[in-house]
Amino acid sequence: MSVTIDITGLPHERIVFRPSPLAELGNALHALAEPDHHTGLHAWTTATTAALAPDLADRLLEAEFMWQSTRSDFLLPPHPRETLAEELDDLDRMDDEKFVGAALEISCSTSFYSKGLPSPLVDEWSRRRALDLAAARGPRQAAFVERMLADPTAARAWIRRLLEDCDRAFFADTWQRVRDGLATDARDKTELLRRKGLAAALAAASPALSLAEDEHGSRIVVDKLVQGRTRADAAVTLLPSVFGRPHLFTLYAPGWQPVIQYPAATHGLGHTDSTETVVLRLAALTHPVRISLCRHLARGAYSTNELADASGITAPEASRHLAVLRKAGLVVTRRRGRYVLHQLDLPVVARIGGDFLESVLR
Repeated sequence: MSVTIDITGLPHERIVFRPSPLAELGNALHALAEPDHHTGLHAWTTATTAALAPDLADRLLEAEFMWQSTRSDFLLPPHPRETLAEELDDLDRMDDEKFVGAALEISCSTSFYSKGLPSPLVDEWSRRRALDLAAARGPRQAAFVERMLADPTAARAWIRRLLEDCDRAFFADTWQRVRDGLATDARDKTELLRRKGLAAALAAASPALSLAEDEHGSRIVVDKLVQGRTRADAAVTLLPSVFGRPHLFTLYAPGWQPVIQYPAATHGLGHTDSTETVVLRLAALTHPVRISLCRHLARGAYSTNELADASGITAPEASRHLAVLRKAGLVVTRRRGRYVLHQLDLPVVARIGGDFLESVLR
């Protein structure tokens, strides 16, 4: 399985490596929300969490679904700027339907814009579905989605203030420490692209990135436990990240410029095997469908019906695979009101092997 970006006819100078303060802030917030995903950042997450003002900590909880399990697309800027303020200004210029669609993709475990559904800002059926899906994710998400749909302008201003307050509280100092390293990584990949070509630059960024060329054209292939494709008409942006490791995010939604966020080069970290290699190693112990389910369960808690819908299988099939994962001690289950939610037990999975954990989090 993979995500492919068609770059046929795209000049290589339109493939840009550049750091983004907004993307790195999104990664830092994710690390605070899911410290088990980032054991190498334990000292930073512990110290930063302890220093958060109670009001800011509470507000982060209200919005953490936008970066906890994955990333809202607006946190991966296609045109990185020098400062966070400039990137937030770019967000302010995004139209409401696009912004709200990106937010609801995460908070409602669905995508309105990628499935061609009408926006919940203008369509009553989509609005009811968004609210129902958000309610299944918990009261915080339900309240936030209701507020977003009722007054998107005020909700967007609230998000901007939250990100600005995070910048003042901890991220400005953090960005000062990491930005030079990220800029160096981006320059190195750009020079490699110029001297040795795109295939070499992609391989240097991540072993999960490759270039495919044949009679049908040229494609960037991102090795992930998900299937998707898009075409780059104007450019492709690659964002190096310190706080994003081990994740490899790809923005490939319709109407968005493709963006890839990759772990920047870090001393002391070993090679990460491809997903194909990891799947082969685990073939004797598990089932390919269950590996795919693990990708969803690693990012958040799902009900059986939500997991079935996200994976394209029936609810009975999902239930049978969940039973196997629970029996193996890989999944924890809890009840929230009338919903029974399942989630991957990351510390247990980590003991199986770092390659598998990095693959489901990639």
